[in-house]
Amino acid sequence: MSVIHEAVKEYYGKELQQSEDLKTNACCTIEEPPKHIKAVLSKIHDEVMSKYYGCGLTIPDKLDGLKILDLGCGSGRDVYIASALVGEKGKVIGLDMTDEQLEVAQRHVDFHVEAFGHSGTNVSFVKGNIDALDTLGLEKNSFDLIISNCVINLVENKQKVLNDVYDLLKPGGEMYFSDVYSDRRMPKSLTQNEVLWGECLSGALYWNDFLTYSRKAGFTDPRTVESHPITVENEDLQELLGNIKFFSVTYRLFKIEGLEKDCEDYGQAIAYKGGIPNVGESFHLDDHHEFPVGKVMPVCGNTYKMIHDTRYKEHFDFYGTWDTHYGIFEGCGGAMPFSIDENSDAANCC
Repeated sequence: MSVIHEAVKEYYGKELQQSEDLKTNACCTIEEPPKHIKAVLSKIHDEVMSKYYGCGLTIPDKLDGLKILDLGCGSGRDVYIASALVGEKGKVIGLDMTDEQLEVAQRHVDFHVEAFGHSGTNVSFVKGNIDALDTLGLEKNSFDLIISNCVINLVENKQKVLNDVYDLLKPGGEMYFSDVYSDRRMPKSLTQNEVLWGECLSGALYWNDFLTYSRKAGFTDPRTVESHPITVENEDLQELLGNIKFFSVTYRLFKIEGLEKDCEDYGQAIAYKGGIPNVGESFHLDDHHEFPVGKVMPVCGNTYKMIHDTRYKEHFDFYGTWDTHYGIFEGCGGAMPFSIDENSDAANCC
């Protein structure tokens, strides 16, 4: 195990005892959970909640019956949220390398079976490193959804993680995860700082490198769901970091054949019919695709496939064919996938 791995295990196993022990605001979540997730959170054991170190919401829509893997599950908060939402026909596996965190997660399995009204548990926990997924006996092409909450930044070989995730997902499956990103590559001096690693900052990926790694792994068109600037709120660490800017970002990466690097126009359109639980009158695919019930909306070929070739298909009507290509689809993409909005609320747990 590398020096960084050992440092991270020590930090999350011994140094941190609860969320309040964090020295910065990087590993925190400011988004307000939707009502149905709030209801689940109210049933999760207090000890599990007190050891939560995530930076976003990693629970997408339409989870009933899915098989889910949580990378770096920690004390199990997101595993148990997913457990309630997949139902008794679903399955959730939590993976972590820290004994102390897994001990907390496993201690409360029976508590959550009773809290959710299940006849038996639909969760299990596995010890292992997320940059060694290919050595843990997990079946390839077997997961509908892989989630992760502020953990990929703690890993050194991020390309391998994404490669292995792609192999584990079923066709049409997705990775839906939150993490910390930076507006530039980390100086070598900062990547050796163990506190900054543990605080999810030294390992933050430069956003453009992340896009390159994702596409190389097979996730051709990464989609941003949420993004917020992060405030460090620690003068000593901020001085070390200088002018580097950080963001908490939730991405979704679909494993779909035939996605293109750019959004291309084939004259297609889709309309949301409704019916996805807890979504209401509009379905949000990402931060720039909202589909109100009944409205026929033009979409690029990639967006069409992200609906048509996934678990969302039954809830949409589809129009057009692939017979004619009309060039680039206007309205998708851009330079940096998230921006610094001086008027918005930065990520701050205080």
